[in-house]
Amino acid sequence: MLQKILPDKFYKILSEKVNMKSVNEIRLRADKPVVINVSGKAFFLCENGVTSNIKNALYASKIMIEDVIFRASECSIYSVNEQIKKGFIVTDEAVRIGIGGNLIDEQGQIKTMTNFTSCNIRVPHVVKNCSLSAFPLLFSDGVVQNTLVISPPGCGKTTFLRDFVFQLSQHEITLNVLLLDERGELDCGINSNYTDRIAFSTKKVGFENGIRSLGPDIIVTDELGQEQDIEAVKMASSCGVKLLASVHADSMEIFQTKALFKGILQEKIFKRFVLLSKRNGPGTLEGVYNENFARLALGRL
Repeated sequence: MLQKILPDKFYKILSEKVNMKSVNEIRLRADKPVVINVSGKAFFLCENGVTSNIKNALYASKIMIEDVIFRASECSIYSVNEQIKKGFIVTDEAVRIGIGGNLIDEQGQIKTMTNFTSCNIRVPHVVKNCSLSAFPLLFSDGVVQNTLVISPPGCGKTTFLRDFVFQLSQHEITLNVLLLDERGELDCGINSNYTDRIAFSTKKVGFENGIRSLGPDIIVTDELGQEQDIEAVKMASSCGVKLLASVHADSMEIFQTKALFKGILQEKIFKRFVLLSKRNGPGTLEGVYNENFARLALGRL
């Protein structure tokens, strides 16, 4: 998936000398060293793979960055301008590329971005069974508990969500799942016969249209972070639709202080909270908690 967009030299080194299963991010900055995030730790790309010594680092150029973005757009920047205005491009293989450059603002409306100076390539992973130990606490007696997956950035929230949907299919649970894939990166490697997808929509519009037109039993979405996201969650819950979502927070304690979530925590809309970290690598399961934030013993299938 990366061969199509990376500079040939960089891809050759990564594919031959780095364990790509452990690579989370590839950062290119104009006239700066290439930074590779491997198992949650940052290294520099070098001729022999990765290194902590900046003296051996390979550097990216502005032309390289422009070429990555051009390739990711399938040679048509115009066709992905709606994504670029939001600061990223997502490829057909669900690789999300965050973009740095000059935003063009006209009367308060972002029109596009130019003069690209950096890009952050998020490498999606399908980690089969990473949600398996938590699964019995999130699904039992035919019911999916409304669940919020909590972690800092880069700790496997999206990967956990993907695998949970995979587990539903593996266990032949015939519930209709709607992936509300706001940035086009959630639906990567999910093999399910009971999954529908709405992509590149706000949660408000996606939830409303999805519930009305597709009749989901469960909505799975990534990164709640705005007031309208919370309103969409409340609306879906009031319609009897189960929810699986994620949010950024360093700990359960910090999450509980977030003003945005005060109302839904008081209403106890979410019955389960899954805390992930990178303590033993991205996706480390720190615990599963109930609506009262009491830690639950991990179940077994």
